[in-house]
Amino acid sequence: MSYTGSGARPSNVPVEEGKVYDAKIEDIGREGDGLARIQNFVVFVPGTKVGDEVKVRITKVHRRMAFGEVVRE
Repeated sequence: MSYTGSGARPSNVPVEEGKVYDAKIEDIGREGDGLARIQNFVVFVPGTKVGDEVKVRITKVHRRMAFGEVVRE
């Protein structure tokens, strides 16, 4: 797992790298990626648009945000 900062995952980070979560895309980020919130924690998901309801696998976790990819079934 990769985390930015002290090495330990901060206690306020509700997502884990490699895990899959249900999410709804609420907004679009500056780079054009979909933006979802999981327990109020921002997750950027490329290839999505506002209103999409997707399963997201977390690929990278930072202190204030995470990145994920859509899990296609």
